[in-house]
Amino acid sequence: MLGILKTRLQQKYRTIAYPKGPPPELPPRFAGRPVIDPGRCTPGCAACLSICPTGAVSVLPETGGPVIDTGRCLFCRACEQACPQGAIGFSREYRMAGADRRDLMVTGDAPDHPRAAFAPTARQFRRSLKLRQVSAGGCNACEADTNVLGTIGWDLGRFGIQFVASPRHADGLLITGPVTENMRLALEKTYAAVPDPKIVIAVGACAVSGGPFVDHPEQHNGAASVLPVDLFIPGCPPHPLTILDGLLRLIGRI
Repeated sequence: MLGILKTRLQQKYRTIAYPKGPPPELPPRFAGRPVIDPGRCTPGCAACLSICPTGAVSVLPETGGPVIDTGRCLFCRACEQACPQGAIGFSREYRMAGADRRDLMVTGDAPDHPRAAFAPTARQFRRSLKLRQVSAGGCNACEADTNVLGTIGWDLGRFGIQFVASPRHADGLLITGPVTENMRLALEKTYAAVPDPKIVIAVGACAVSGGPFVDHPEQHNGAASVLPVDLFIPGCPPHPLTILDGLLRLIGRI
């Protein structure tokens, strides 16, 4: 017993200081919000369009410059590597969550991160937010990074945010996966069981847009096709810091 206490004292305080302190160090290979330099883009090149596996890259009809839909993006960096002029890059910006689907579109003049004005309904959950997590056909990557937030290093519970077993006890749903046809009815029933007012959070490229399975006939291209979504958190999977930042801004804690 004394050995356990001694070890615990040696470990000291291990929970990250964020958001009152600096965010934790991101891994070297972390790919954050895309950055586009339209001045370097060669009109008619289309190298980035043809290489993207999910169709996340398109062209603005007004300028011919590229636009990246981070809701579809897998952050594989294929477009960055394919661009001969270096017009596309990926920053270290982890703040990528948005309340409006249009906030996830990145152009040459887009802000560093989406606006922080989120659903007013969520403000009442500022001190206590209970979420029922629904894996609607996910691969378990987004689910794993969400679960990380419950560890001692992140301690999501210190913000009053917790995951519950029953939708009857929840204030909203946190959805991962593209919403497969086999999960559609279960998701709708789970949503109906959550008492009003309630919020819906889509986590990961699959839940936002269908991800690598976009337009497949056995899935529904994400949660928004079935339920009203209050917060979109892009990534494949999103880093735990991206998820935490989105949740805190949703309820007005940042």
